[in-house]
Amino acid sequence: MRAFAALYRALDASTGSLAKQAALQAYLREAPPADAAWAVYFLSGGKPRQLVPVKLLREQARIAAGLPEWLFDECYEAVGDLAETLSLLLPEPGQVTEWPLSVWMEQHLLPLRGLPPETLIERLQQHWQWLAADQRLAYFKLITGAFRVGVSKLQVTQALAAVSGVDARQIAQRLMGYTHIGARPTAEEFQALIAPEEVHPDGQARGGQPYPFFLAHPFNQPVAQFDAQLGPVQDWLVEWKWDGIRAQLVKRAGGVWLWSRGEELISDRFPELQALGETLPDGTVLDGEVLVWRDGRVQPFAELQRRIGRKQLGPKLLRELPAVLVVYDLLEAEGQDLRDRPQHERRQQLEALVAAQAHPALILSPLVTAATWADLATVREQARERGVEGMMLKRLDARYGVGRTKEVGVWWKWKIDPISVDAVLLYAQRGHGRRASLYTDYTFAVWNGPPDDPARQLVPFAKAYSGLTDEEIRAVDAIIRKTTIESFGPVRSLQPTQVFELGFEGISRSSRHKSGIAVRFPRMLRWRTDKPVAEADSLQTLQALLPGGDA
Repeated sequence: MRAFAALYRALDASTGSLAKQAALQAYLREAPPADAAWAVYFLSGGKPRQLVPVKLLREQARIAAGLPEWLFDECYEAVGDLAETLSLLLPEPGQVTEWPLSVWMEQHLLPLRGLPPETLIERLQQHWQWLAADQRLAYFKLITGAFRVGVSKLQVTQALAAVSGVDARQIAQRLMGYTHIGARPTAEEFQALIAPEEVHPDGQARGGQPYPFFLAHPFNQPVAQFDAQLGPVQDWLVEWKWDGIRAQLVKRAGGVWLWSRGEELISDRFPELQALGETLPDGTVLDGEVLVWRDGRVQPFAELQRRIGRKQLGPKLLRELPAVLVVYDLLEAEGQDLRDRPQHERRQQLEALVAAQAHPALILSPLVTAATWADLATVREQARERGVEGMMLKRLDARYGVGRTKEVGVWWKWKIDPISVDAVLLYAQRGHGRRASLYTDYTFAVWNGPPDDPARQLVPFAKAYSGLTDEEIRAVDAIIRKTTIESFGPVRSLQPTQVFELGFEGISRSSRHKSGIAVRFPRMLRWRTDKPVAEADSLQTLQALLPGGDA
């Protein structure tokens, strides 16, 4: 655990990619394979479920530290991060025991889940006697399920490639599915990641493993510059940009797997797509979007969220919210990897496959054609009415790359301008990592009545944490501290004094929110220091933005 805790501190303290890369490579070269397997899992985004109830953890740490509840809360308020607070408050250990990371995970941490409270308390007290002070932060991050550090999966891939001598694209392929929830990485799996020769020689040996997803770059240049920057529109394959769950449907060796872009296995959430996969030819991998499709058109993302949020998928729900896979790429056919084929060839094979299948849950993403970029821009104005986010531009000769790359071709996402409203800052919470001492996570509200209604109130409807500069964040943080009404644990309730323009990609009705509204990807576009709170927008404004403009 000592080496991993040191790596965590080094990565958390560093802002430079070169320093992070050096720390990663140094750790991976020295760590035993069993430890490196777990480290790669966590650093690549793997997150085990919370192992200990937070309430019990806080109470036992408070007792161990000998603090009254009010003082513990004050410490938490000052630090802003629970794991860091706990690691600072515990008394010195009794007898430090140097267990490796893999032993901690497999023999001491994972077995905590589900234990009765009295047994949990006994185990925690043991752990705190064994743990050196400089290992506690990483420990608490792991058992609270809050392990986050400023390193990307791409950086981990590059580090693995550097220490193994294996091409980074091959490492990325082997990492797919490595971090799925419930995984218990082993030394053998780590050694397979860095093996000098391909350990999955064909599609059958890959099992249900998906391919790394090819990601698009944003493109928001004026239409007048498209010809100069992109060339003629005829060199591009243009589709609508769907607002669903990006996924790969894999059919190999008689098995079917549906993987989300986040490398989560979601087959059981969409039985109709599992059934679709059973009908596909063996050795097929499709790339597309999981959507709720009803009455011949895509439904809002909020409908898809209803599917995701249900533990039980009864017949009624499956009838009301039927899922489809809108496909736009074919990555494997008859067990052959097609990713190095040009885009137009993969599209032709995909069209033939969809036509041959004729399955109601398999829909081919339609092409959008126009004579000029200006004509295409006119068609793009229909995007919000169609329930899509804009357009995807894919070069006809593009290969299917790994991640957000331009090495083998390019995909652009030409999104429509966000919907925007002016909202009032009502609640704030501290950030994480280097921003743990600043209030950076905000909840925004709009009025529930017109300006002439003396009884109107502010109703929360969205949370956002991105869009401000560091200087603006510091200025807002100072205002939050001066205008706090009361605190609820880490959250501060504020006097309504500040207005921000919020942008979001979509809006829909939601029975789960007090406002009755759900928005997609909210972010701060600008700080409206010029606008008084009384002139912020209302729920009626949001309701008018719902599909169809129904109030």
